[in-house]
Amino acid sequence: MKTMLTCLAVLAGTAPIGAAHAQAAAAPAAAASEPQGGQRVEVSGQRGNDTEQRRQSTAAKIVIGREEIERYGDATVGEILRRLPGVTSSGPAGRGGPPRMRGLGSGYTQILLDGERVPPGFSVETLSPEQIERIEVLRAPSAETGARAMAGTINIITREGFAKKFNDLRLTTEFDNGRVRPSASWTVNGRPAERWNANLSATLSRQDRAYQTRALRLESLPDGSSQALERELVDQLDKRDSLNVSTRWQWLGEEGQALTLSPFMVMSEGSNQRNGQLQSLGAPTPGSGIDTGDYQRFDYLGHGRFALLRLNGQYRHRLEEGTRLEWRGGVGGWRSSGNSLRQEFNGAGAVVHSLEEQAHAREHSGTLALKGSHLLESDHSLVGGVELESVTRQDSRSTLRDGVKQVGDFGDDLQATSQRQAAFLQDEWQATPQWAGHAGLRWEAITTRGSLPDGGSQRNRSEVWTPLLHAVWKPEPRSRDQVRLSLTRSYRAPTLSNLLGRPNQSANNSQTRPDRAGNPELRPELATGVDIAFEHYLSGGGLFSANLFRRNIKDLIRAITQLETDSTSGASRWVSRPQNVGNASTQGLELEAKFRLPELLAEAPPLDVRSNLSVYSSRVKTVPGPDNRLDQQPHATLNLGLDYRLRGLPLTVGGNLNLTPGYDTRLAQDQTTLTGRKRVFDAYALWTFNPTLGLRLSASNLSPQDYLSGSTTGNETTLNEAASSTTWQLRLEMKL
Repeated sequence: MKTMLTCLAVLAGTAPIGAAHAQAAAAPAAAASEPQGGQRVEVSGQRGNDTEQRRQSTAAKIVIGREEIERYGDATVGEILRRLPGVTSSGPAGRGGPPRMRGLGSGYTQILLDGERVPPGFSVETLSPEQIERIEVLRAPSAETGARAMAGTINIITREGFAKKFNDLRLTTEFDNGRVRPSASWTVNGRPAERWNANLSATLSRQDRAYQTRALRLESLPDGSSQALERELVDQLDKRDSLNVSTRWQWLGEEGQALTLSPFMVMSEGSNQRNGQLQSLGAPTPGSGIDTGDYQRFDYLGHGRFALLRLNGQYRHRLEEGTRLEWRGGVGGWRSSGNSLRQEFNGAGAVVHSLEEQAHAREHSGTLALKGSHLLESDHSLVGGVELESVTRQDSRSTLRDGVKQVGDFGDDLQATSQRQAAFLQDEWQATPQWAGHAGLRWEAITTRGSLPDGGSQRNRSEVWTPLLHAVWKPEPRSRDQVRLSLTRSYRAPTLSNLLGRPNQSANNSQTRPDRAGNPELRPELATGVDIAFEHYLSGGGLFSANLFRRNIKDLIRAITQLETDSTSGASRWVSRPQNVGNASTQGLELEAKFRLPELLAEAPPLDVRSNLSVYSSRVKTVPGPDNRLDQQPHATLNLGLDYRLRGLPLTVGGNLNLTPGYDTRLAQDQTTLTGRKRVFDAYALWTFNPTLGLRLSASNLSPQDYLSGSTTGNETTLNEAASSTTWQLRLEMKL
């Protein structure tokens, strides 16, 4: 924590931009004497409203601005994303998880931060909403944003150096299950020098969460019944301190020149403590192959650190009228370290088993991109570019099981590199006042190499061509109705962990608790897709939309659990490895309605209504039914939100209900998973004392319910139940 505070103090040295507030305010005449430069600043800071940006985009795009980001006083970006159409998250309510578009699991949704892919190990849960200017959601890939987006792309844009001055301080306290979680955020903007804009956003927070999980192991018997084998009750305590700092420096020159530098830093340190009790309920049938625990209780203590530092730069300049070049580059890296100790005890209190692990990982990356745009005749806008990326990752791990060192198939140390090259060309044009088109072609190649301690190596290369086409049609040039069509090809590349990850041993190895390892023979998944959407825009800024989509997937990657021989001990262990299992398909319908109730009913109260409903189905062709769906894709998801501003009082209240039904997924002939239903109800009240001071009370996960999950492999089933609770938040919002 002291390290974080020191870093905050150093980075806050950019606070001269705060002093620039007073300088800028004290010199209006000087600002007025520079109409040309001032005009450019204003243009860079002005954007159409979120709905208008969505309407004008040729490719389907949803834009979430500051108003929506601030509405519920969310503590993390993940809490904002789960209210968006078709976006879900895994795990219990209120506990976060990576965002998934259209219900598709990890890797299908492309997450960008300021247009750059986030590094492995980075979670959007570590981002504070105070650092975010807007969120752009693209339902179909484009040649410019990249084709590694079968489900879509979420682009998170950090705060920008607009001409509008602000100096915001927010002090927050959260209460959850008897634990207190304080946080503070500061966002300041200014002009430290002529032609310069600058912005600083910093958030310091503490997470402290206590909860309980329960697990029940069952054996399926030949007569169709089942018997309980053991029950485990675990009390968990998670703590984490984090510091996020982002700055943006922008220089505006002559003739369309602009230079932007964006340093970004994340630091976190946390611990996880678990204390469990194991109760034996019965013995497995002889010959069943099921092993039960030989302990009565266990203690687990883990500690971890994570640090990320990145610098992105962008330089734009105009060559001639209608022609622009943009250079983008970035360097950065992250480092993580962790250690854990699990000890299992018998009834007499003696240690019967122990598992001690130490892990260290670090990654360095660099990117360089050049993009050119040129306006052609007949309202054509041609854009092309090349991209280069290099990533180097080093992993080291030490595992002691009962005091004996374990060595995986890839040894204790692993070094991997990934080289990516891409080139794209796209043309956007207005064919007629009613028709607009967007066509592109992208080539991308990824080469991954792994160096092993014994001198050996692994190599994997994938190369993909992706044509993409988007079109918009309006019945009349000024019509509020429009129809969208997208024909796309996209892909999902295996991660370094998928390809080269060495076995990560589980404490109690079984069919439902396997070790996990990589597979260097993986091929990328390829998908061809079609999206058709109808949109109707209301005069007051509301909209109604319906979107149909389908994706046909080739070479689906799925984790398969099999019995393997351990290279160290010679014993047989259950290991889960990703494999290409064949073809699959998914389709769905996404409905959205957003409006002010008086737009539809003249005498209605001033309610703002936001709702969306998404329905999905999918099928993996090589897996027998029923429930042979894509992993982690629910049948449906629903959001309904209302906001009301009281007449005569400076009070705004609102709420949002999120529902996701439970479902089963068949992974293989003898492997299934269970995901329970999820219901999250959020509410808030904002009292505005004056334009510079407000007090917000928020409640997340009102009416909490326990979250159920489970898995079955062969004749063994494990059911898990995690308790959830309501989080209360009190926030003081000040504009200094």
